[in-house]
Amino acid sequence: MIKLLYFASLREALGVANEALALPVGIATVGALRAHLAARGGAWEVFATSKSLRAAVNQAMVGPESALAAGDEVAFFPPVTGG
Repeated sequence: MIKLLYFASLREALGVANEALALPVGIATVGALRAHLAARGGAWEVFATSKSLRAAVNQAMVGPESALAAGDEVAFFPPVTGG
């Protein structure tokens, strides 16, 4: 399982702040996770269409090639989250 967190306008668009997700077989990177989430369709397509979304794994900023492991906390947020 991994914990997903969604912040700011992304949270509002998706209608969810967080969720637990069993890491699907074959999803080993942040980029693959984004593609998996985008495949949900509807508002989730933002993961495929927005190049400006940022990601953090275990509170460290990462790129799409960053590896994922069970127990990770993955946060997604737009570049400006406000304060």
